[in-house]
Amino acid sequence: MKDELTAIIEKAAGGGYWAICPEVPGANGQGETLEEVKESLKQAVVLILEDRLEDATWSPPKNTI
Repeated sequence: MKDELTAIIEKAAGGGYWAICPEVPGANGQGETLEEVKESLKQAVVLILEDRLEDATWSPPKNTI
């Protein structure tokens, strides 16, 4: 089974496309072509999820009281 996320892609007023991923707040992308906007959004999702994983696995130094 493959995990899937939603990509909402729309044409931008000035040309090209913009996209958001509603399941990952803050994830958005833009590009001149559909391929570019999809790759931009994918990179944004990966960066945000990697950052959240770091936050979730953070622990204080061992000598912390």
